[in-house]
Amino acid sequence: MTHTAPLDVIAPAGGPAPHRRTLGIVLAVVSAFAFASSGPLVKPLLEAGWSLSAVLVVRMGLPGLILSPALLAAVRRERSFLRRHYRSLLAFGLIPVAGCQLLFFSAMQRMPVAVALLIQYLAPVMLVGFVWLRTRRTPSRLVIVGSVVAIVGLVLVVDISGARFDLLGTLLALGAAVCVCVYFVMSERTGDDLPPLALASGGLIVGAATMGLLAITGVMPFTAPEVTVAFRGVEVAGILPLLWVAGVGTTLGYGLGVIAVPRVGARLASFIGLSEVLFALGFAWLLLGETPAPIQFFGGALLLAGVVLVRMDAAGAASSPSIR
Repeated sequence: MTHTAPLDVIAPAGGPAPHRRTLGIVLAVVSAFAFASSGPLVKPLLEAGWSLSAVLVVRMGLPGLILSPALLAAVRRERSFLRRHYRSLLAFGLIPVAGCQLLFFSAMQRMPVAVALLIQYLAPVMLVGFVWLRTRRTPSRLVIVGSVVAIVGLVLVVDISGARFDLLGTLLALGAAVCVCVYFVMSERTGDDLPPLALASGGLIVGAATMGLLAITGVMPFTAPEVTVAFRGVEVAGILPLLWVAGVGTTLGYGLGVIAVPRVGARLASFIGLSEVLFALGFAWLLLGETPAPIQFFGGALLLAGVVLVRMDAAGAASSPSIR
């Protein structure tokens, strides 16, 4: 079974790691860009009367089907694939896919979206802390400084001024952050034995089935009325932006994301994932006319600086033949 070393891959100088890592960074950025389109496109649909369960069934189910050839190929190659990996597929579908979204949207209903986002995107720092506790090795100065700079930038980007505190909402958002951590750790451990796209497809199908079950049993309401939504004054059928979110945004987000994480390591990938907040601001600006404040642009610069510092640490480690 081909695995990366937990949370960091260190290859000898002159090996294939630099090219592999560079491609992984590009894929991780595109994944974040794809994910970022979801919020601004889905928000008007929820406001128009669609229930969260209906949106999530489509958002998880369609990309799960689009990526299913990878899952079917893995099953054809190894008949015992599902029996050997069903726990991973269930865990990925219930925790990073369905669990993350349910916890985040539940938190969002109790507190401002910006605060819920801020707490959820503490995941990179939580991963740094996890490795610190697990290995008993203090993170490098670049990682510590990069983490602080990135989080300060994130605070400025999401603009939480005047936000109220809600204990249950905070706990729900922290749960979503843990789910994000699980996503990066599980994605990093894919390989020849458990192909990344097979994990993504299986997890998305499990997530969609879970949401469907919650809707059928009445645990969550399910409404999907025929509506029109407007973007900058242009009205379109409500199903169209959702199909884009599911068929393009979520498919590319998960598909490229699970491929990128093993190439760059969970820690660096999680910091690159913070760029999703910046891309989401851009989409909200273009589609909904929500103009970012100047302080948010400054926060974005700090956030990117923090990612660069963590990347510099990863590049320095890659030149050493030993694992820190």
